[in-house]
Amino acid sequence: MPKIAMLGSGFIGRFYADSILGQRSRDSIVSVYSRRKESAEKFAKDYHCKHWTTEMEEAIAHPEVDLVCISLPNNLHEIAVLLCCKHKKAVMTTKPLGRNATEARRMLEAVEDAGILNAYLEDLVYTPKFLKAHASVQNGALGRILWAKSRETHPGPHSEWFWDLEQAGGGCILDLGCHCVEIARSFIGKDIRPVEVMCWADTQVKPIEAEDHAIGLVKYENGAIGQFEVSWTFRGGMDLRDEVMGTEGTIWINNFLRTGLEMFTTGKGADYVAEKAESNTGWLFPMGDEVNDLGYNHMFTDVFNAFEKGKAPKETFYDGYVVNAILDAAYRSARTKLWEPVQLDIWRGRIGVSKVSPLTEYDADHYLVKEEMTHYGAKKLILKEKTSGKIVEKILN
Repeated sequence: MPKIAMLGSGFIGRFYADSILGQRSRDSIVSVYSRRKESAEKFAKDYHCKHWTTEMEEAIAHPEVDLVCISLPNNLHEIAVLLCCKHKKAVMTTKPLGRNATEARRMLEAVEDAGILNAYLEDLVYTPKFLKAHASVQNGALGRILWAKSRETHPGPHSEWFWDLEQAGGGCILDLGCHCVEIARSFIGKDIRPVEVMCWADTQVKPIEAEDHAIGLVKYENGAIGQFEVSWTFRGGMDLRDEVMGTEGTIWINNFLRTGLEMFTTGKGADYVAEKAESNTGWLFPMGDEVNDLGYNHMFTDVFNAFEKGKAPKETFYDGYVVNAILDAAYRSARTKLWEPVQLDIWRGRIGVSKVSPLTEYDADHYLVKEEMTHYGAKKLILKEKTSGKIVEKILN
């Protein structure tokens, strides 16, 4: 039954609090830190929190606190993590872990040297749809995974600091690509090393220094490809979609728009609809249970159970470090227009995984290219002759 200090009282801190206090009904937020006094007071009142402060270390060091939740701007993550290490408090932090892999590595090494539980709060690998799809992949329903694609696009973040390059560390690649990269990495296999990245990025609409739209490819050592599509310029709400393709099947996931609940309203009595929704009139696509559907409930249950059992959660600072390293390569590629290597000074997965041969034996003389049932009822085989390399057809009656 962890007693939590919440660092940050804004949008994501409140989402986290809604889940933490509403899921297991035995976890409590006992201290809250905010940079603004009025925000700290309001959060404390809204969530029945006994202690509030505008001093970060005071919240962390509070004697009742045994687990700290970081929901702060990216430039404050490392400061908060080091204070958790100083006071030996378990820590969980929102994504991304750092503004870059160098920051992320320092945080990873600090928490491991301090011997404290560390959790990386990547909620989108805890959504009910992801968990079901991932279980199917793990059970072999799709065969060998060849390609995993994840898309997150919306009209842009809620808070001003996201738009400031120094505070945020990047634009939509860092903000949204961190989700997409970890989703694809989870489907492909977190023990498979990411090798190199090709990325296009540009500032198409917003008057900012960072990128507001990007597309990237991540090549893995086993030959699989991860793909991310991210944007702060998409109109129409928030679009969260994943697609996984394997040798034996395909999965499509729509996490936010067009999920089965559609509503039309003139706006009379209009209220909150869903995160990043641009309107509360006309045709709308509200979530059935937003906190749960976005993965927060399963995520915090995993972290708190791990805390109580003295085990590591599914997502740790190591995962956040790997994600940051992949995104660093994406930023380099966007500048050079070349495939850029993923620089991982710490790698704990498999080493020397070879690409699987595409050759499928049919008989002593042929490889199988494809088999299909024709509209006239015969089975057709497309074969490749082993000696000549010639492609031939064979009809089976």
